[in-house]
Amino acid sequence: MVEWKKLDNCLKFEQPTPYLVKSTEYDDSYETPVLTAGQSLLLGYTNESDGIFKASKENPCIIFDDFTTSFHWIDFDFKVKSSAMKMLRPQKDVNFRYVYYTMLGINFVPGGHQRHWISKYSQFEIPIPSQEEQQRIVGILDTFTASIDNLKQQIAERRKQYEYYRDQLLDLEGKPGVEMKIIGDLFVFKNGLNKEKQYFGQGNPIVNYTDVYHNKRIYKENICGRVTLSVSEIERFKVLRGDVFFTRTSETPEEVGYTSVLLDNIENCTFSGFLLRARPITNLLLPEYCAYCFGSYKVRQGIVKYSTFTTRALTNGPSLSKISVPVPPIQEQQRIVGILDTFESSIQNLEAQLKEREKQYEYYRNKLLTFE
Repeated sequence: MVEWKKLDNCLKFEQPTPYLVKSTEYDDSYETPVLTAGQSLLLGYTNESDGIFKASKENPCIIFDDFTTSFHWIDFDFKVKSSAMKMLRPQKDVNFRYVYYTMLGINFVPGGHQRHWISKYSQFEIPIPSQEEQQRIVGILDTFTASIDNLKQQIAERRKQYEYYRDQLLDLEGKPGVEMKIIGDLFVFKNGLNKEKQYFGQGNPIVNYTDVYHNKRIYKENICGRVTLSVSEIERFKVLRGDVFFTRTSETPEEVGYTSVLLDNIENCTFSGFLLRARPITNLLLPEYCAYCFGSYKVRQGIVKYSTFTTRALTNGPSLSKISVPVPPIQEQQRIVGILDTFESSIQNLEAQLKEREKQYEYYRNKLLTFE
């Protein structure tokens, strides 16, 4: 027998007013996390000791963003940033974890800048089977969730290992056989193509900002953007295998000058005006080596150092040309690339496992929570 109940009859809420953080002076050395119910969740840590919302594995809560309706399961003490948050806890005779899983299956798109818990979200009805069935469902879904969390932890640890070894392997200044050269002696820079909006969406392939921001290496299959071009524009802005692209601008200095290397020859392909193209003028660097070298800690430090910041962070060819990069022998470049490729392959394998496990979880969650 399945009963249908409104969320309002399953959960009670508490307003965040007593738990609002007073200072935004966050530091990782402080003890109490400051949370938002949005995507970022953790804003930082505070040393404030009063007005802390108490939660634990035995007495958890759900934090709910009243405007976006995003939410998170929380089982540790915290303070809150936004007065738009609600802290949800169970009414009597309800399996709280079961209610949380049913909420994950609610398809609701919030409209307008308004609060949604009382007026709309809490009015959704969810199926309530027997306590035994609720517990069985929770057990299955918790197993999936634990597996997913474990994979995420493995990926995070493997990425830390990769970054450590990348920076160690590419810290080559002063090593035998290694020359330090400025980028301006190795590449020539060019700004990308600017056209009106009506020319985009069809025509020739174009390397866009997001292609560079999300990929250390670009292959033909990564290019989805299209633009209508003249023969002259194709000739002036064409791209070649081995070209290194830099993002020209960012909201923060830490993210300016992200790089990607083109590892395919793509016919009649050009690049966006939001990018800088660095074309090799020597054969001293392997393109695959560049993909790792330009993302290393020391090179990133140089990119940030030589960028400017007003309302946005900006970089340009003359600034990037000043940065020094290590140029080891080709054989050593190949060795470094081989090691780092192995790390990346391992991370990609774990990410593929995670994607598959998340699909399985969603399938079983929907199946288990669908009642006739």
